[in-house]
Amino acid sequence: MKKLLKIVLVSSLPILMFSCYYNEFPEKVVVEIPVDQVVSFADDIAPIFVTYNCTECHNASGQIPNLTPGSEYNSLVPAYVSAGNPNSSSLYVQFAINEHLNIDATSLALIKKWIEDGAQNN
Repeated sequence: MKKLLKIVLVSSLPILMFSCYYNEFPEKVVVEIPVDQVVSFADDIAPIFVTYNCTECHNASGQIPNLTPGSEYNSLVPAYVSAGNPNSSSLYVQFAINEHLNIDATSLALIKKWIEDGAQNN
């Protein structure tokens, strides 16, 4: 009887292990911003902070950096943005890798392009 139980357990183990799986994992959408497109901080980046209500937590009396209108650029650059290098910029890493707020792919691409272009206050 013990031998039969062992055989049943051993033979059913692979079935249990491989019966539940995902056929497909959702793909991340990647948006490419054209090389010749100029990404403006005032017109493209700052509105992202408004759209995602970042100032609820990141305000003058809350968490740093302060992302309230008018002070967001000085709070981000150079402390959280390494101009020209998005992968070493805390701002980009928080959104892209740590998936903070799950921002949409277009916003993420705009932030990346803005940083790659030198993170200008334009």
